[in-house]
Amino acid sequence: MERYNPRDSEPRWRQKWDDHRSFEAAEISDKPKYYVLEMFPYPSGKIHMGHVRNYTMGDVTARYMRAQGYNVLHPMGWDAFGMPAENAAIERGIHPAKWTYENIDTMRGQLKLMGLSLDWSRELATCDPKYYRHEQAMFIDFMEAGLVERKVSMVNWDPVDHTVLANEQVIDGKGWRSGAAVEKRELAQWFFKITDYAQELLDALDTLERWPEKVRLMQRNWIGRSEGMRFSFDLEREDGTPLNEQLTVYTTRHDTIFGASFCALAADHELTKKLSQGSNEIASFRAEVAALGTSEEVIERAEKKGVFLGLYARHPFRKGVRLPVYAANFVLMGYGEGAIFGCPAHDQRDLDFARKYGLDVIPVVAPRDVDPATFTIGDEAFLDTEGDSVVLINSDFLNGMSVAEAKAEVARRMEEMGIGSRMVNFRLRDWGVSRQRYWGCPVPVIHCPSCGIVPVPKQDLPVVLPEDVSFDKPGNPLDHHPTWKHVSCPTCGGKATRETDTFDTFVDSSWYFARFVSPHADLPVSEEAAKYWMPVDQYIGGVEHAILHLLYSRFYVRAMTKTGHMHLEEPFAGLFTQGMVTHETYKDQAGRWLFPEEVVKSETGAVHIKTGEPVTVGSIESMSKSKRNVVDPVSIIEEFGADTARWFMLSDTPPERDMEWTEAGVEGSFRFVQRFWRLVSEIVEATTAQGAVPDSFGAPATDIRRAAHKALQAVAQDIEGLRFNRAIARIYELVNSLQPMVRAEGLAPDTAWALREAADILCQIANPMMPHLTEECWQLLGHETMLAETQWTKPEPSLIVDDTVTIAVQVNGKRRDDLTIPRGAPKDQIEAAALNLDNVRRAIGELAVRKVIVVPDRIVNVVAG
Repeated sequence: MERYNPRDSEPRWRQKWDDHRSFEAAEISDKPKYYVLEMFPYPSGKIHMGHVRNYTMGDVTARYMRAQGYNVLHPMGWDAFGMPAENAAIERGIHPAKWTYENIDTMRGQLKLMGLSLDWSRELATCDPKYYRHEQAMFIDFMEAGLVERKVSMVNWDPVDHTVLANEQVIDGKGWRSGAAVEKRELAQWFFKITDYAQELLDALDTLERWPEKVRLMQRNWIGRSEGMRFSFDLEREDGTPLNEQLTVYTTRHDTIFGASFCALAADHELTKKLSQGSNEIASFRAEVAALGTSEEVIERAEKKGVFLGLYARHPFRKGVRLPVYAANFVLMGYGEGAIFGCPAHDQRDLDFARKYGLDVIPVVAPRDVDPATFTIGDEAFLDTEGDSVVLINSDFLNGMSVAEAKAEVARRMEEMGIGSRMVNFRLRDWGVSRQRYWGCPVPVIHCPSCGIVPVPKQDLPVVLPEDVSFDKPGNPLDHHPTWKHVSCPTCGGKATRETDTFDTFVDSSWYFARFVSPHADLPVSEEAAKYWMPVDQYIGGVEHAILHLLYSRFYVRAMTKTGHMHLEEPFAGLFTQGMVTHETYKDQAGRWLFPEEVVKSETGAVHIKTGEPVTVGSIESMSKSKRNVVDPVSIIEEFGADTARWFMLSDTPPERDMEWTEAGVEGSFRFVQRFWRLVSEIVEATTAQGAVPDSFGAPATDIRRAAHKALQAVAQDIEGLRFNRAIARIYELVNSLQPMVRAEGLAPDTAWALREAADILCQIANPMMPHLTEECWQLLGHETMLAETQWTKPEPSLIVDDTVTIAVQVNGKRRDDLTIPRGAPKDQIEAAALNLDNVRRAIGELAVRKVIVVPDRIVNVVAG
């Protein structure tokens, strides 16, 4: 028997699917729709194992739902703008568009090798003016709807590249590309007013029942709703002279007001800035804080530092008590009022700060059963606030109250005094979408000295990037282009300039899923297509996008709904976040990382394939180019075939967990591919094409049919539940059960018929995972159709219900044995069989049986005493 040859089979079947246009979704259909989408890739030039895992999962779902009779939309596109293309332009002397489109061509070919059932007729790239024309039009609509704002904000500024950096692009306080120390700088930026939807975005998380709870929790924390108090302190100078201005703070722990020992302001608070003009010390501190950038993570890790501002805040409830006012590096202007009161006993940052500067630490919340006179704080703040287990201490009129009671009382008194009010606050900030770079969607705005900010007329869209740009100067090439930015004002006709900022690439990816439903429409999305296709039924991608991309997309559909482009509450009905692909790491004797293909392993250890020198085998980590523990998917596909790679990516490991890539694992998957092929070939040789259904089936045939139909049902349930590894385990079980049957001598006609039926079912249930191999087997079985266009067989009910049932037998409530009996057996039969079990008889011993409780098909409990 010939071995299965994927190099011959796989290209043939891919060509047949293309010729039949098997995976093109109907525009509108009487069939129920199913929209499955994997997060689209950045065209870096090569697919990686993360792509293989991600897109295989989506493809299994798409193929299965198509076989279930759905009109399936499974598109592909490219998240094609961004800094890497601009970096390539600088490093290679090539235009970003050329680099990007060449990479798209390469990766498209690589993805096609995987046999993905993608509708390539809907392919899009975000750098295509036909795409970003609609993005620009929607931005103008958002402006008119009051969802866009231009304001001055603090940004991470790279002084070498002359561009704003996202927090993720600041590495240890330095620009990811230039390596220059990042500065904080105030800059006029474009913002989407996502905060207008903060409460709605938070509340709607409860409706996303098919999202992972961890993702919903991450979004809840990012939105960060808090209920607190906004109030003001009177200020005075060191000599007690009162100031005309007040210091306003926001806090969620107003119950701890009697434990306050200082106030702290952000370095870019207006009062800090004003005082820095007359103080070199304060100015120097502000510069030091600016060098930290704006990343909350970096700020949180940094040593807590401050500078005294020469002011004091008067305590609202303790006459004569005043709190020193500092500027501090851990207070953020973007949250609350950019100012806090510090209660060191009950906030770790405040405690670290107080210990550094010798400030009082006054505990005001303590466990109910401790002596307030002896309760002290060490190196860790006391953070417990829950219920009646803690009470207020050292707090005047609050003593003995719970935290909730104390908050209510402080709020009541402050409101009576006219110094504060209760307030709901959100951690979520408006979305800054401006980037000072070339390779992005131009912001469609013109700046006129007379008319101010003027949107580009829609009939003049798209505003297309100029091709003749130079990267020989730092900063944004659009800024120093000789002609592109100079235009006439659409309103007055006078001299004006284009906006040279381009959009953050998160804008491009926040609506691409909507464009896929009508990729050639003259509007951003066809209303009819959106009503039919949206929302995405199953979205698949990495958990690293759990916050920003998903949150921005949720905002974007609301903005599109407000401006009449769609009528949708949520973009993704179901979300699945797959785990990473991992691999061992290797280093040579000099400590240099090695690629897996440079290493040979044996029982005695690992050596370098060329030098023979020993290699250090390191930890198993996520595949990354920096550590060279990557495996080229294309080389695996060329050697073993796409189906082997797909099968291995889905087997063994639950899809939400990280999986380890091993050479032994992929070789084992290839052996199973050959085993599958041999089994179907043997069934074809041992049987004839299926004829009429036999009048009856003997025990062997019935066993075969029952195994096949049970697998048919179980695999369907597992795919629908995204339990791909369990579906694969069921297929292994069916193969194992069929192999000895097909090799038995003298097959009876009913058994031969059952084997042929089982082979058909086996091909169907394995098709979503191994589409090429199963098409080849399907043809071998004599079918003239393609599995890609064949409906899923419905299991026969009588074959998926077990004839017997195993139930627990208890004696006085303790399980003693199991009883296997015919399903639906009468109570007296069950009782007699249970009492006859050896373990039950031993457990009863000399005791009298007082009662036997029988729950048919469930449980038996013998009461003895």
